[in-house]
Amino acid sequence: MAKQVTAQKRQRRERGSINPDDIIKGAFELAEQVGIDNLSMPLLGKHLGVGVTSIYWYFRKKDDLLNAMTDRALSQYAFATPYVEAKDWRQTLANHARSMRETFNGNPILCDLILIRSALSPRTAQVGVQEVEKAINSLVEAGLSPEQAFDTYSAMSTHVRGSVVLQRLREKNLAAEDNPRDIDESVDPDSTPLLATIVQAGHHRVASDDRTFEFGLECILDHAARLLEANTKPARKAAKSAATGARSRTAART
Repeated sequence: MAKQVTAQKRQRRERGSINPDDIIKGAFELAEQVGIDNLSMPLLGKHLGVGVTSIYWYFRKKDDLLNAMTDRALSQYAFATPYVEAKDWRQTLANHARSMRETFNGNPILCDLILIRSALSPRTAQVGVQEVEKAINSLVEAGLSPEQAFDTYSAMSTHVRGSVVLQRLREKNLAAEDNPRDIDESVDPDSTPLLATIVQAGHHRVASDDRTFEFGLECILDHAARLLEANTKPARKAAKSAATGARSRTAART
C-alpha cells in the first residue's frame, strides 16, 4: 500500500488573506516535503491554512498551478555556471557542463518542473538563450564553425540534461513504495557476467553516475578538439605558404 502523504498544517488564515504569490510560494514549500507528483490542492490548502476553494479561485486545476510554478522557476532560475571562454574553451565548457548538472541534481523540484515537465515547451526553450548564444560565439572564436559550435554545445547540453533526468527518475523509482528495488539488482551474473561485474563496480545501467558522465563529456570535448584541429590545419598551411613565398621574394630581390 502506498504511503499516505501528509502536509504540516498551519493556523487557518482569514478569508481573502491569500494571494497567488502566497499560493505559489507555499506550493514550492510543500513540494519540497512531498514532491511534485504528490502535490495536491487539498494538501496545499492544509499547508497554507486555507480552504481549498481559496486556491481554486486563482488556479482552477493542478496543471494551472504547476504552470505558474514552472514560470516562477524559469524567471528566477539562472545557471550558476562560468562563461565559456574562447581562449580556454575546453576547460570552461567542461566547467559549464558540470555546474549545470550539479545545479539540477541539487534541486529535484527544479529538475521536475523544467527538465521533465516542461522540457520541450517554448517558454523553457527561451530560458538562457542569450547565454547559449554567447557560449556558441566563444566556440566559434576558438576556431569551430558556427555549425560545429552549435552541435558541440547542443551535445553537451543534451548530455547534461539526460544525465540529470535519468538520475532523477532512478531516485523516484527507488522511492516508490510499490517498486523499491534498484533496477541494477536485476542483473543476472550467470547470463550477463560482464554487465554484472561492471554494475558491482558501482556503475548504473540506466542512470548516469559521475564516471559515466565524465566519460561522455570527455568524448564530446575530444571530438570538438579534433574538429578544431582539422579547421586550423588549412590556416597553418596557408600561413606557412605565405611565409615561404615572402622569403622567396625577398631572396629574389637581393
